Amino acid sequence: MSADLYDNPLVSRYASAEMSALFSARTKFGTWRRLWLALAEAEKELGLAIPDEALAALREHLVPTDEELASADRYERKTKHDVMAHVHALGDAAPAARGIVHLGATSAFVGDNADILVVRDALTLLERRSARVIAALAAFAREHRDLPCTGFTHFQAAQPTTVGKRACLWLQDLALDHRELVRRREELRFLGCKGATGTEASFVALFDGDKERAARLDRLVTEKAGFSRRFLIAGQTYTRKQDGFVLSALSGLAASASKFANDLRLLQHLKEVEEPFGTSQVGSSAMPYKRNPMKCERISSLARWLLTTAENGHWTHAHQWFERTLDDSANRRLALAESFLTADSILLLWEAVVSGLVVNREVIARRLRDELPFLATENLLMAAAKKGGDRQLLHERIRVLAQAAGDRLKAEGGENTLLADVAADPAFRLTAREIADAIDPALFVGRAPEQVDEFLAAEIDPILAAHQGALAGAAEEVRV
Repeated sequence: MSADLYDNPLVSRYASAEMSALFSARTKFGTWRRLWLALAEAEKELGLAIPDEALAALREHLVPTDEELASADRYERKTKHDVMAHVHALGDAAPAARGIVHLGATSAFVGDNADILVVRDALTLLERRSARVIAALAAFAREHRDLPCTGFTHFQAAQPTTVGKRACLWLQDLALDHRELVRRREELRFLGCKGATGTEASFVALFDGDKERAARLDRLVTEKAGFSRRFLIAGQTYTRKQDGFVLSALSGLAASASKFANDLRLLQHLKEVEEPFGTSQVGSSAMPYKRNPMKCERISSLARWLLTTAENGHWTHAHQWFERTLDDSANRRLALAESFLTADSILLLWEAVVSGLVVNREVIARRLRDELPFLATENLLMAAAKKGGDRQLLHERIRVLAQAAGDRLKAEGGENTLLADVAADPAFRLTAREIADAIDPALFVGRAPEQVDEFLAAEIDPILAAHQGALAGAAEEVRV
């Protein structure tokens, strides 16, 4: 990459080489060549006079060389047409196939069908990445299933939960996204061989008016591409609604990632749970003590980009005219590639964060100790009433003590004195043991630990069992 040209950071800094390769020129135009070969093979199988040497020449040139790509670029500058440029370049490289390349097809045959093939592979890669994050989050949830922590509603202290239960909130969102990725891959439909306006007229003409052979060609090329389903109705292109569905799935992934990252950034501010921080990592150029949550901040930033970029899928579908218009082309070149590259980047970061989360148990316990006396007032009230106290009088008494303790905390800081105040008040007649029993954190988390166990067994373990191969090996390094 030249230092004098713009460098897309999704490629150079954030996404994996594997995802970048899927959207590379060599993959794209190599896929075009595979499609041309499939078309020619199918046409020959259905009776057209396709020479064996033409098929052999196509098979020998499935991966375009740098020289061939440069040749296609020169042709495109002259013809202003990318598909015809590559038809000419392939014809130069494989002269025996020149006369039969792209026979009966229109540009969308290679352009659209290749996009569908690449999207299928990209969805498969995201499935694998998301399964790894699911595995890491599940392990974290299991480890901390019963570790009580302060719950928050409106970012104000609320009824306690557990660290593992909170992790399951993140995990449940991601599991839903994972299932949507799988669904979108499984429901992808191939365009097939539809011709200039989707009527298959050119292929009917090739087969001398035999409509049944044209229909068989559509099915046969679909099968050769590895698809069981194809669009039965299309214009020149497949409906852009399919792109909208796919990008919506990536958008959902971005929303879940951002929710996780924002929660963790707040927890890191509270010093309860922190993202991993390298031994040589610098948090700030001005403040050497800083441990900024930079990975989660990057997740939030990339998620925002993906949420807005993915909107292009439905917008493009909304603005297509009749059988096709070309105002989708430039947009899709950007939106499809950059959405997948961004989703890939997010999942790499997400796995890196979850795999190294730091749980500061003492900080969590201290905050819970500070907040629990207020949250335990009802338990204390019931315990005192069981010992013969007047419930209404005790309610007023504990209200006064709680308000006074809260005011002292705000004005003076220090420790929460409410429990000591209750112990010293003869109206309650509670021993230190009885007070301690009433504020055992385990009494306040309800079924949170059991919910973790049930959720992991019912919802997560089946996903992990189905993706064992994806879980093997070390995590990919986050480059920056």
